[in-house]
Amino acid sequence: MTSTKKKHKARRGKATSLRKRLRARSDRPRLSVFRSLTNISVQVIDDLEGKTLASASSLEKDLKSSIAGMNKTDVAKKVGSLVGERAKQAGVTQVSFDRGAYKYHGRIKALADGAREAGLEF
Repeated sequence: MTSTKKKHKARRGKATSLRKRLRARSDRPRLSVFRSLTNISVQVIDDLEGKTLASASSLEKDLKSSIAGMNKTDVAKKVGSLVGERAKQAGVTQVSFDRGAYKYHGRIKALADGAREAGLEF
């Protein structure tokens, strides 16, 4: 097995382990984050029903014009505040933060701060 395959397998294992622990607390929806090199996406997921309650992404057309020229950390904070507003509209105030295998640092932390400022509790 090559080193990149080992890294992928380890990352998937970390993310699965974290998700399993969060699903044990089924009283709250899960705020799931996906981060690529250039973009960031987030969803509020109700695991009991298997439905997405709210979502936001840096790829959305209406957000593209307002984030032009911003650095990736500021974009993440804006996406976090947007998903926070949408979750509040859907009636969600408390969530469990699913960062996947990403460290709570940089863009992930900025996204979490933006969601907290918008009124989500986690």
